[in-house]
Amino acid sequence: MKSVVIIHGWDGSPEEPMLQWVKGEFEKRGYKTIVPAMPHPETPTIDDWVNKLKEVFPKDGERVLVGYSVGCQAILRLIEVLDEGEKVEKLILIAPWMELDMNTIREEGEEIIEIAKPWMETPIDFTKVKRMVGETLAIFSDNDPYVPLSQKDLFERELGAKVVIEHNKGHFDPYSGVRELLAVF
Repeated sequence: MKSVVIIHGWDGSPEEPMLQWVKGEFEKRGYKTIVPAMPHPETPTIDDWVNKLKEVFPKDGERVLVGYSVGCQAILRLIEVLDEGEKVEKLILIAPWMELDMNTIREEGEEIIEIAKPWMETPIDFTKVKRMVGETLAIFSDNDPYVPLSQKDLFERELGAKVVIEHNKGHFDPYSGVRELLAVF
């Protein structure tokens, strides 16, 4: 059985057009797709999101994980706690959010810092993640207001990720008008 788990981002939903398109494309390729609604997306916490991922993580077969924005971090943190036999064939990270920039803090307010702080300050064991994953793809946009393009270096260095840079896709969210993302395939 081939399975894919697709995780939305902060304040997001499984119903976002791009995520639904990715889901449909995987289904056309014969994958069982899982696109869970993550707990309290407006105030995501590492423990709650990783626990939800543990619940939906396929127990066997070919496994692909697709994360969007903070969903990428949730997936990386899930992989850290998997048993060695629970390998992931492919990891796809779309706009992998790792830190807040000053522009976001100004726009969203100081309360956003408290939510983001654990995500930014709790280290990720990239060595284990790399060992557990067959192939990693990281997709960035050259005009993402939340994820600086410089983050691509982290994923290339730590995970050996293949990096794709899309042009003028913003944060790949509904506000950016992104409804499909061919780079995933």
